[in-house]
Amino acid sequence: MTVALRQQLSLRKTRPETSFGPFRPLPALPWLVMAAALRIVGYGKPGLILPTLVLADICVLLAFFATARDSIQAAGGQSSLGELTLAEQTRLSVSILWRIALVMIAATLGTAAIGFTSFAPHLLWGLDGMAFDQGTHLGRFWSATIAALVLLIIVNAEGNDGRVALFAAVKDFGRHALWLGAAVLALGTVNIVLGYGQDLVRNAIWQFWQTSTTSQPFKSVIYVVFIFGFAMLRLWITLSILTFGLKQSYARGG
Repeated sequence: MTVALRQQLSLRKTRPETSFGPFRPLPALPWLVMAAALRIVGYGKPGLILPTLVLADICVLLAFFATARDSIQAAGGQSSLGELTLAEQTRLSVSILWRIALVMIAATLGTAAIGFTSFAPHLLWGLDGMAFDQGTHLGRFWSATIAALVLLIIVNAEGNDGRVALFAAVKDFGRHALWLGAAVLALGTVNIVLGYGQDLVRNAIWQFWQTSTTSQPFKSVIYVVFIFGFAMLRLWITLSILTFGLKQSYARGG
């Protein structure tokens, strides 16, 4: 892997990992649970939509960090994300969020300006779509692109004393466009297939709910496992493909 993947953030470096005790084997799960809960709280409530969306995206980013750390290490690199305190991870999330939010807003406004007004709002769910299913095929490719940009921001920060730099990440995207672009295309395609699979499972669960005499708590457990199982699977697939693409780009110089 590159020096950037091996560098550590210049924060405190001798602290235990930030984790949720019994959830340590599934480090992204608590954040995904909170993100889903916030989405539900804000749904249909105009006064709560924006704050809950911001908080939910921060939770998705924290889940992304947890998965990215393990994915980078599995690919042979090193990451100090697990050494950051919860406060430091949250500050890093906020720093990334407002920059990515500007990208999504600009893309949304630009897409609406050229006439695609019905599709444009889907671009605002780019971060959310890294873990939860997007509503359109193009939206899935957009979420893959946003995920690649977030990963590059993290890698850049780890080699730059923890400083978040959007434009440096964009330059890195251009530098690694061949392999990383291929990874984004592959990820978008996989997410389309995964979306169809998720729909099939969702319909099967719906039929089960309608016909089964099983207790309601058991049905609820099945639905919860369905939601967060696919969310964690989507994150793992996202980081595995993007990390592989980035590693190949460095190894092959393209």
